Amino acid sequence: MTATPAGAGAVSGRIGQVVDRARETTGLSDYGGDSWREGLEVLVRSALGEATFNDYGEQAFFDSLVRPLATRLQVEDWYRRHPEIGDQDVEIDLLGVGFPRTGSTALSHMLGEDRSFRNLRLWEETTPCPPPGVSPEADEARMAGARLAVDMGHSHVAERLRSMLPQSPDGPMEDHDLMALEFKAQIFLVSAHIPTYADWFAHCDMEPTYLYEKRVLKLLQWKTPEKRWRLKSPTHTLFLDAYEKVFPGTRFVQTHRDVSSVLPSVSDLYFTMLQAGNPAIDPAYVGELNMEQWGLALDRCLAFRRDPARDGRFFDIGFRSFQADPVAEIGRLYKWLDHDLGDGTVQAMLDWRAANPKDKYGHHSYDGADFGITETALEQRFGAYRRRFAAYLD
Repeated sequence: MTATPAGAGAVSGRIGQVVDRARETTGLSDYGGDSWREGLEVLVRSALGEATFNDYGEQAFFDSLVRPLATRLQVEDWYRRHPEIGDQDVEIDLLGVGFPRTGSTALSHMLGEDRSFRNLRLWEETTPCPPPGVSPEADEARMAGARLAVDMGHSHVAERLRSMLPQSPDGPMEDHDLMALEFKAQIFLVSAHIPTYADWFAHCDMEPTYLYEKRVLKLLQWKTPEKRWRLKSPTHTLFLDAYEKVFPGTRFVQTHRDVSSVLPSVSDLYFTMLQAGNPAIDPAYVGELNMEQWGLALDRCLAFRRDPARDGRFFDIGFRSFQADPVAEIGRLYKWLDHDLGDGTVQAMLDWRAANPKDKYGHHSYDGADFGITETALEQRFGAYRRRFAAYLD
């Protein structure tokens, strides 16, 4: 698909197709309001006017827009039948933020071995309905599907992606799919060349997104015993002000690594994911996109943390320290949280670490020059971050 200017008729036509498919798939019609529509319109207009898909990429992109709407329809149907779901509170015990590619995935998996807290698991993040705990048979079917998807992914995706995207079917998952329910999610940036959407997303109002995510978290915890959540996604680093409005008092763990390793690695991940559906994607665009998105995220994070009260809700972990002795770093985190770290939990964390060594699925190599990322540019854009967190970048 060659990019051409997208008229209003073309945009509305495509959106109508997506909306109709979601209704046909579920047999439902109530989306719980239309706050999602603005994001979908910007996303579709950007894709129609700027993306350069091949046939696979175009089909995969528009197929990916159906699932969020189908999920919303199912969520609202459960609330219609069980309005008491909305009476619950949602407690975020800990939110992982910071750069991607900083050890945050391994940290979240090790923290996920503490079963006294609620994690967002892969199989329920992609398909939250029916709510976990309502039907053991439905839960097992989704777990089996997630296991199959992960196994197929490890067998068939490019080696580079296997090394960059470690997953387990019942392990913690970033909440991209929950943010996508409002069509405000970074995950869309790895599906197409959509610079207009990327810029809009970086400056959009995320409060409605977090309000709807809170609604889904209530559904997910409704029939499960654990109610205190531990979540993680680098995306939230862009929107800490909005997150705080919806989840006040949240404490954060921020992982750190020098940008000379992070930005080329993230750019390589984006480029690898984009290539399948967008073979003509320009590496320079990918580098510029990541420099802008993550530069803005760290600018906002630094501003957020200038408030001593807010800064006091952050615990910082450096990449090299975590790699050298993850349990020691987690022990410091638990002491800061004033939580008990039992011997059984420590052993479970060590077992996970032993079963998931750093290069289990291959070694990830990259070169910032491929994406136009130079040391001069990194120092200009991220110098303030380097100075503020120098102790964690050794």
